[in-house]
Amino acid sequence: MLYQVAVEFNKEILIIKDNQITVGIKSKPVRGDANKEIVKKLAKHFKIPSSRVQIKSGHKYRQKIIQIQH
Repeated sequence: MLYQVAVEFNKEILIIKDNQITVGIKSKPVRGDANKEIVKKLAKHFKIPSSRVQIKSGHKYRQKIIQIQH
């Protein structure tokens, strides 16, 4: 399933409404650290391996499209 994800920095939140997710992260957007934290957080929430969470677009932006294979 594809989700639209909005990233907020320096917050500890995870809000899911329909196919939209707002996720707060602590990592800085350096060397992909922020994207890795987003993938780990979503995998943990959905109780799936990180390998089943893929960022489809928006690697360098706050708005992303992420595919989650349940």
